[in-house]
Amino acid sequence: MKDIEKTLGNVGKVSLVGAGPGDPELLTLKAARAIEAATVLLVDDLVSDAIVALASPRARIVHVGKRGGCKSTPQAFIEKLMIMAAREGETVVRLKGGDPFIFGRGGEEVEHLRAQGIDVQVINGITAGLAGLTSLGAPLTHREYAHGVIFITGHAKPGDAGTDWKALAATARDAKLTLVIYMGVSGAARIQAELLSGLPAGTPVAVIQRASLPDQRHAVTTLGELHATIQREHLASPSIIVVGDVVRGVAAARQSAAHRRAA
Repeated sequence: MKDIEKTLGNVGKVSLVGAGPGDPELLTLKAARAIEAATVLLVDDLVSDAIVALASPRARIVHVGKRGGCKSTPQAFIEKLMIMAAREGETVVRLKGGDPFIFGRGGEEVEHLRAQGIDVQVINGITAGLAGLTSLGAPLTHREYAHGVIFITGHAKPGDAGTDWKALAATARDAKLTLVIYMGVSGAARIQAELLSGLPAGTPVAVIQRASLPDQRHAVTTLGELHATIQREHLASPSIIVVGDVVRGVAAARQSAAHRRAA
């Protein structure tokens, strides 16, 4: 019994930490403190080097690549690493781009850790879907243009039929909702075609690549020109696609900035 108590008492702690979209200044204070205190960090590909640099020089950093369209570390292996490190008494941080609970597989990892008797805390981060459009000076919701927002993935799980974009288009139109699509660049042609069944071709769209980072790029277009714009501008993953009338605010923000410069 004493040996069992000793083993249980030696279990470390695990935190799933949202690194935000990439800019280290967008980290929460709680996230920064967790990164600095970690003895082991399991880091996704989408986490910027500037954020990883906040870790202690004594910490062990393990890169566990997770990027759409690229070879990724198996999820089961990542979970095994977290459990092994926690049972060795380490302070483990699973560092994820954006927010752990928004398309970050955080829910799966929390369930798996708790099933193994390991306590886990989740520290939220700013999701790229919010940071991306904000960087262009426009909101995701607006009392006149958008009564709500839907965060949705454009990348279905293997074997899953994925999103019914036609039904979603009708809902977005009738309820005045903004659509924020993650991992949708590779399937943009299909997404565009199906959304056009319920939304006008002139619906404003913004595509933001590498939101908040120094090399951020973006294009403002319409739903009817979405796929052609992505190809012409060579926009690639990781990108966020924002569909809805709130994107009109990008033009307003540009005009306001131009007026300030002229004054």
